Amino acid sequence: MQSGTAGSKKWLLEFQPEARREVEPLMGWTSSRDMKSQIRMSFATRDEAIAYARGNAIAFVVCEPKPRKRKPKSYSDNFRFGRIGSWTH
Repeated sequence: MQSGTAGSKKWLLEFQPEARREVEPLMGWTSSRDMKSQIRMSFATRDEAIAYARGNAIAFVVCEPKPRKRKPKSYSDNFRFGRIGSWTH
């Protein structure tokens, strides 16, 4: 199976957490009172994201995406005679 690149060409703006997460004692769920942690904004280009952050006085850090290493595979390789690893079903 190969993962595609749909939706991976967008720039994402996420806010840094302002409050730490807390464990709710009865159910054990983790929660936070920080509402900005739920906000994610996507932009088509890096420049649009930077312009939005600067226009709204939001401190930002740009994290460049890592280049992806793609290894083309075919479905028939799963059934190849000398494949590494055993067939498990």
